[in-house]
Amino acid sequence: MIAYIIRRLLYAIPILIGVNLITFALFFFVNSPDDMARIHLGVKRVTPEAIAKWKADRGYDKPLVYNTDAPGLAKATDTIFYRHSLKLFVLDFGRSDEGRDIYYDITNRMWPSLAIALPTFLVGILVYVTFALLLAFFRGSYLDAGGVVVCVVLMSISTLFYVIGGQYLVSKLLHLVPISGYDDSGWLAFKFLTLPVAVGVVSAIGANTRLYRTFFLEEIGKDYVRTARAKGLSEARVLFRHVLQNAMIPILTGVVVVIPLLFIGSLIMESFFGIPGLGSYTIDAIHSQDFAIVRAMVFLGSVLYIVGLILTDLSYTLVDPRVRLE
Repeated sequence: MIAYIIRRLLYAIPILIGVNLITFALFFFVNSPDDMARIHLGVKRVTPEAIAKWKADRGYDKPLVYNTDAPGLAKATDTIFYRHSLKLFVLDFGRSDEGRDIYYDITNRMWPSLAIALPTFLVGILVYVTFALLLAFFRGSYLDAGGVVVCVVLMSISTLFYVIGGQYLVSKLLHLVPISGYDDSGWLAFKFLTLPVAVGVVSAIGANTRLYRTFFLEEIGKDYVRTARAKGLSEARVLFRHVLQNAMIPILTGVVVVIPLLFIGSLIMESFFGIPGLGSYTIDAIHSQDFAIVRAMVFLGSVLYIVGLILTDLSYTLVDPRVRLE
């Protein structure tokens, strides 16, 4: 297993380099360093001297990927790509184009993101699996048919509707919780996070319940289930003891991959509810054309996604001893 993990980590290196190259190319195809300087200086008629100084202060005065004027290895190292992208592999995120320490921002903003994402994830899994098991238990009945119809209806509604509807009903009309904002102190934190967590869970009930219901129904039709029934086991025990355990592998495929992405935050939730997390941090960086932050967040997301895939493979061995990683 250790050899498998090492091999997967080595595979991740060319993937991360490719992600860096694609992000770098896409960003500089849209904006040149001169365009970035004009945006950040915020002056309509900025002087060439001010542009040159802004680029020199941030290291954007070098060639993009190959420096023909530099000697030897400096042709590749004395470039914008080498100075601003490859150092990410040692988690040196550098500074944003506005001069802020990106590592400091990430370590501070990840906690509000986790404060929303982790409860949403845990409560959501419990709710989705419970509802899916309930529909599978009453499969073929009016309850099952009605539940599927409700799931399809919920899937058809945009997440923005849940956000705006929740803010209007719960905050503006009932005045139960604040409409937006964030406070990390005790009871106030709970009040600010209740609505985003509830909206996050409700908006995904339809899709996830249908998905998990499909997994359970697929397992119910297998031979081991018929054998368990032939031995006289009750339907509830067959469903909750055997079917649930054997359906964990496809469920884990989607669940474990999501766990590392909890650190990145939700772009929609944080933007609409005013949460100072990594999701809103990324959106603000895109709006301000801050390449340093966008580059760091894309790289961090790629690393966490690869970690999630490895955790998924490892989790298979925990729920099913027959699975071995070769």
